[in-house]
Amino acid sequence: MNRKYTFLLPALLVGSAMFANAQNKPKPEDTEFYQPVPPVVTPGKTSADAPSDAIILFDGKNLDQWTMTNNRGTAAAWTVADGALTVNKRSGNIETIKSFGNYQLHIEWRVPANITGKGQARGNSGIFLASLGKGDAGYELQVLDSYNNPTYVNGQASSIYKQFIPLANATKAPGEWQTYDVIWTAPTFEENGDVKTPARVTVIHNGVLVQNNITLLGPTQYIGQASYKNAKFGAAPIKLQSHGDPSEPLSFRNIWVREIK
Repeated sequence: MNRKYTFLLPALLVGSAMFANAQNKPKPEDTEFYQPVPPVVTPGKTSADAPSDAIILFDGKNLDQWTMTNNRGTAAAWTVADGALTVNKRSGNIETIKSFGNYQLHIEWRVPANITGKGQARGNSGIFLASLGKGDAGYELQVLDSYNNPTYVNGQASSIYKQFIPLANATKAPGEWQTYDVIWTAPTFEENGDVKTPARVTVIHNGVLVQNNITLLGPTQYIGQASYKNAKFGAAPIKLQSHGDPSEPLSFRNIWVREIK
C-alpha cells in the first residue's frame, strides 16, 4: 500500500469515530418536550380565590351543591347567612351532590369567638374527603378548636382522625377564619374489592404543611384500626360533619374544588 494511504486510513477512522461521538453526544434539546401542552388555568387574585377551572361548592349564597347525607336528594338543611355556612346540629351531615375522585380542595372554617367546652367537645366537626354513605363513614380530616385546647393528638385539628398526627399545630384563635388546602388522591380497588392503591393526602393548614402526602390506612374508624375492608369503589362525595357536641356551631365558607385527572 502506498505510504500516503497508510497514514490516511487511521486518520479517516479517527475522524469517523469523532464524528460518530459528536453525533451521539447528548444535546440540550434531547430533554426538551413540547407535547402535551398543559391547559391554561387562570389563578385567583389571591391563593384563597378559586382559579378558573374550579367547581364552586359554596360561594356564600346557597347550598345548591349540597344534599343531606342520610337522605340524598334532600336539600341541605344547614344555615346560610353573612356569606357563611353554619352547622345545624339537629339536621345531620351534609355532602356534595357531585362525587369526586382525585382533587384539590380549598375550604375555610371558623369556631365562634365565645366557644365553650374542652377537648373533643370544643368546636368538633370534620371534612370527610370521601364520604362512604350514611353517618360518619369515610376519610376524615379533623376540624376542632385546637388553640390552647389539649386532646389526643391524632384527634386535634388537621389530624387525619385516629390515624395521623399533624406535623404542626397551626390553629388560629377562636373567632378567626382558618384555611385547609387539601390534595386528595382517591384509593383504587381490584375487581375483588382488595385495595390496589391506597388513598393519599396532603394538607396545608393556614399556610403550614401539616400532612405530607401520607398514605392512609383506610377509612376513619372511631373504634379499632382503620382498614380498607368494605371501602367504597370509585369517586365519592365530600362530606361536612354535624358532630352534635354542645359547644357553639362551626361555620364554613369559600369552598371550591379542582378535579385532578
